[in-house]
This record gives sequence, C-alpha cells and structure tokens, in this order.
Amino acid sequence: MSTHHLGRAAAVLAAALAMATATTGLTAYAADPSDTTGKHATTVTRTGGGAGRCDDDPAGWEREGLCLNAADNRKVDAYLARARAAEPAISRDVQVAAGLSGAELVGFDYRLKSPDSLKRKVATDLKEHPERNTDDVLARLSDAVRYTLQWPDGDYVTGVTIASEVLSAWGSDTTKWSNTWGREKGYKGLNTGWRAPGSQQLFEVQFHTPASKFAQEETHKLYEEQRLPSTSPERKKELQAQQDAIFAAVPVPDGAPALAPPATRLAPAA
Repeated sequence: MSTHHLGRAAAVLAAALAMATATTGLTAYAADPSDTTGKHATTVTRTGGGAGRCDDDPAGWEREGLCLNAADNRKVDAYLARARAAEPAISRDVQVAAGLSGAELVGFDYRLKSPDSLKRKVATDLKEHPERNTDDVLARLSDAVRYTLQWPDGDYVTGVTIASEVLSAWGSDTTKWSNTWGREKGYKGLNTGWRAPGSQQLFEVQFHTPASKFAQEETHKLYEEQRLPSTSPERKKELQAQQDAIFAAVPVPDGAPALAPPATRLAPAA
C-alpha cells in the first residue's frame, strides 16, 4: 500500500472512530430465517447413524445426494439459532464500518445463510472429510452470518483499510484473511473471517469492487455445480476453466494484492 493510501486511511480512520464513539441507537434488521429454495430431495444411499450419515428418521435432512441424520440436523439447527441471536450486534458494527469507509453494503437482506445452504455445506464437508464430525465442521464455519462491502476501484484500498480497522478496534478478531487479488487464475477478491466480541460468533466479510462482485455472482452456479459429489472430474475441470475466464477480466485495484489484516488483532482460526 502506498504512503499516500496509508496517510489518508489513518486520517480518515481517526475521524471516523471519533464520530463512531458518539453514535448510538443503530438498528439492525434480522433477515427472514425461513427457507424457500423449493429444491427437491434426491435419492441417497442410507447408512447407519454415524456423523454425517443418513438414517430413516424424518427429522433428518437430504438434498442433491447429500444428507444429515436427525442428530446432526438438530445440531445444525441449534447452531443457526445461535447465529440468528448474534446477528443484530454484528450487523450494527458492520453497518457503521461500511458507512465510515464509504462502502456500499451489498445483499444485506441475505446476511443470514439459509438453513438448506448451511446444511448442504455441512453435509458436503462431512462427505469430503469422513474423519470429521458435525461439531468439528460447525466450529470451522465462518459464513452463517456474512456481509459484502463494495467500493469503486479507486476507493477500494482505503475503504478496506478503514473498514477492517474499525471492526478490529471495536473488538472483532480476524480469523481468516484470504486475499486473492494477486493470483493469476481463479477468484479475485478479499474474503475475511471474524470472531465477534461477546457472542464469539464467527462471521464473514467479503470486500469487493463492482467488477469482482459481478464475477462472483456470474460464477456462483458454476462453483456450486463443481462442488456437487455427482460432478465428474472432467466436468469439474470445465467449470473451473469457465470461472477462470470470468475472473481474468476483473481489473485489480492498485495496491489490492498487498492488503493485510489489522496487525494487532489476528486470532488463530477455530
């Protein structure tokens, strides 16, 4: 990051934090937790009742060749309930960090991951890593509560610096900082994970430009198909090539590959 960017970010951050200290009465609106995906269950091979395995209990869950038994399904539901309870306080901090850094808060209505989407992620992880149990997987989840902040290319580096420093100054610890702006192929953007003070809930903040956000949305369905257990290796290569081509067209903001997490509050991953 250039000296100009650092100086500007420090000055704006100092003023922003002073203003934020006096800010009260912010309201966060909880997203509708109901799931309306309408996707149909597919036939799966049922096995005994171990972690990540299906059973015949109707309280279990199954979609697209993936499944959770009743006990694991209840654990995920309990996790979702805790995430919903923690969300308003997290949203308050993220909303103010977005405002102070001049960011557009994109897709705020979808800040809570849907039950089906989260269960699909847990079931996929259990299938790919049979040595793990549901508690292990849930402890690693960072995006049940998630946000996207977006700036124009010219404001991106300063905006990310201010927003991340604000979150850190208010007590959220960084658990993940995946900066892929400098990679030659694949996803471009900055995906970060945080642990909220108080609730200790993990949450995700993605930092984007309009072009990188558009590319992410364009490749989402390709990525979802790529991760399905039923997708052949040949098809996975085709899907990856398509994603690479889309992200290759995304301009890289000056200084973005060098963006680093707040220095004093980097916490070990769960």
